[in-house]
Amino acid sequence: MSDVVIRAEKLGKKYVIGHEAARERYTALRDVIGRRAKALARTTADLLHGRAMVAGDTTEDIWALKDVDFEVRRGEIVGVIGRNGAGKSTLLKILSRITEPTVGQVEIRGRVSSLLEVGTGFHPELTGRENIYLNGAILGMSRAEIRRKFDEIVAFAEIEKFLDTPVKRYSSGMYVRLAFAVAAHLEPEILLVDEVLAVGDVEFQRKCLGKISEVARHGRTVLFVSHNLGAVRALTNRGLVLSDGRIATDAPVGEAIQAYLSLGKAASGDHGIWQWAADARPGGSEVELLEVQLRGARSGISGAVLADEDLELIITYSQRREITGERFVFQLTTAAGEVAFTSSDQQNRGGAKSQAGRYRTTCSIPACLLNRGRYSINIGASIPGQKQLITPLEVGSFVVEGIGNQGTTHFTNNWPGAVCPKLEWRIEAVEDRAVVA
Repeated sequence: MSDVVIRAEKLGKKYVIGHEAARERYTALRDVIGRRAKALARTTADLLHGRAMVAGDTTEDIWALKDVDFEVRRGEIVGVIGRNGAGKSTLLKILSRITEPTVGQVEIRGRVSSLLEVGTGFHPELTGRENIYLNGAILGMSRAEIRRKFDEIVAFAEIEKFLDTPVKRYSSGMYVRLAFAVAAHLEPEILLVDEVLAVGDVEFQRKCLGKISEVARHGRTVLFVSHNLGAVRALTNRGLVLSDGRIATDAPVGEAIQAYLSLGKAASGDHGIWQWAADARPGGSEVELLEVQLRGARSGISGAVLADEDLELIITYSQRREITGERFVFQLTTAAGEVAFTSSDQQNRGGAKSQAGRYRTTCSIPACLLNRGRYSINIGASIPGQKQLITPLEVGSFVVEGIGNQGTTHFTNNWPGAVCPKLEWRIEAVEDRAVVA
């Protein structure tokens, strides 16, 4: 028997959107009547042919997915990455049987549990306790199965005090905790997770990632959609990169991430500068990441820097409201996924307030610190202990070369370790004296 649990063939999903025509300042009554008559005729035709009724003077076909082919085997953890609008959420909705594909087909073998949106399947008037049973039933579990897992779900979600409170009074973080706890604890054979974990705090995200790893260790299959490339790299072993509704790359996760990052580089193609289109900027309603630059003191902005030159990492971001206590965190990881070091600008901010506006925060990296090799840049922003403002993500990578134009560096070959700092050593003669017991 084949161990393929998900197979998609020529999968496509089309949406029809309407556009309002530009209106003249003065419109004759006959024009209004004519437009309404056309709209009524089109709506009637759509209704008779079983098509979706779309408002607007003109319509346009948008393919959210097109010609998507892939297979997932039992026990695989697959990361699905791509820019906003690439089709990731649409794909998971089709796999969850929430949305029907326009063309193509999907074969799924096994019980599917999905966490696609905050509170999906919850009734706002019911309590947390009642929604655990309701959501479990929606996911296909018996009452006995839910009862057996009930205490674990409540403990994981950390909502004991609010268990008998209607979920309409829950915060978005509480919604996420409960929704994830139900989806992950009901022993699905296939778990689909969309980018909802960004709402939770850092500690809860760590718990969720640990739970996903535990699910996979029991031979179950996970499809994980996230913009947090660090989590994707750590959790998955294979990556699907979606671009404009098609699979651009299907490869081991390291190759997939590099392919995704190449899609998001600046239009000029310069290395060492990473920018995003207005509709694809990392962040949310409060803070957005606009640009990241890596600049060498001698090599300038480049994808390759010298080990014996000072570096600057420059983060430009937009802030939409007054925020107290925010911080940016910068982390370097090696090509093997090891953390070289982590740094934050919190020491310069303290608990100060900052007003809405555009800002730049700069991290200085001293010369003769990094070993030769490739490093990845990870950026995130948060209010410590409260919430994430920008979910940590890998923005790009660069190479450290060992030879500068001022001569050789302090080391002549690759030494073990992520860093190879130039430290102070003292050499001195000492008297040859007997060791006193």
